[in-house]
Amino acid sequence: MHPHSLNSELGQLLAPIHVFLQCDTPDEWIAEARKPEQLAALLVDHANCEMKAAMSAHSLVRRYCLPKEKRKLLPNLDFYKTLDALPEKGEVLGKQTLLDENRRVFDELAKNDLLVKMVRLIQEELHHFEQVLEIMAARNIEYSSLSASGYARGLLQHVRTHEPAAIVDRLIIGAYIEARSCERFARLAPYLDEELNRFYISLLRSEARHYQDYLTLAADYSGQNIDERVAFFGAREAELIQAPDEVLRFHSGVPVGS
Repeated sequence: MHPHSLNSELGQLLAPIHVFLQCDTPDEWIAEARKPEQLAALLVDHANCEMKAAMSAHSLVRRYCLPKEKRKLLPNLDFYKTLDALPEKGEVLGKQTLLDENRRVFDELAKNDLLVKMVRLIQEELHHFEQVLEIMAARNIEYSSLSASGYARGLLQHVRTHEPAAIVDRLIIGAYIEARSCERFARLAPYLDEELNRFYISLLRSEARHYQDYLTLAADYSGQNIDERVAFFGAREAELIQAPDEVLRFHSGVPVGS
C-alpha cells in the first residue's frame, strides 16, 4: 500500500478512538517507552496483555454462553487455535472435529453475538501472543515473569455486581483496554525499529475492531443508552493513564521521575 494511502487509512481508523478516549497518551510515557533499554520489558508485557485479553474473552464465553452447571467444562484456550475461521453467520465450530465431550459442551453454547465476537477475538489475541513470542525469541529476549500495572484492576474495581450491569461494565472496560492499546501502538510505532513498526501498525485494525465489538455488545446487553456509563469509565481510564506510575507497562500511567 502507498504510504499516503496507509496514513489516510490509519487516520480514519484512529479518529473514532481519539474521540472515545478521554485523553491521549502522555508524552512522558512515549519518551520513556521509546528507550532501547525498555524494549524487553515492553515486549514481555505486550505478550502478557495479549494472553490476558484472550483469557478475559474466554471467561466471558464461559460465563455468559454456557449454562452455569457446564461452565467448568469449556475447553481451554488451546482449543481455539484449532477452530476454523468463523463464518460471518456465526457457526462456531466450522468443520472442526471435536472429542465427544467438547462437542457436547459446544452444542450447548448459546449461539449469540457475544460468542461469535469473543471467539474471533480469542483467536486473534492468541495469534498476536505467538507473534510477540517469535519476535522476542529472534532477539534473545526471555519471556520472564513481570508484574502487571494497576490499570485493569483500577477499572475492574468499579464493576457493578448485579446483571446485566456487570457484563455491561466488563464489556465497556474491554473497549477501553483495546482502544488504549490501539492508540499506544500507533503512538509508539514511529519510534521503533522497522520490524516492530510494521508489526504494531499491523495490529491496529484488529484492536480497533475489538474496541468496537466490545462497545456494540455492551449496548446490546444493556438494552438502554450506555453513554453515561461509557463516560464514567472513560474518566476513570483517563485518570489511570495520567496518574504517576512506578512501573512502565503498555497500559501504565506517567512514569515516575519523568
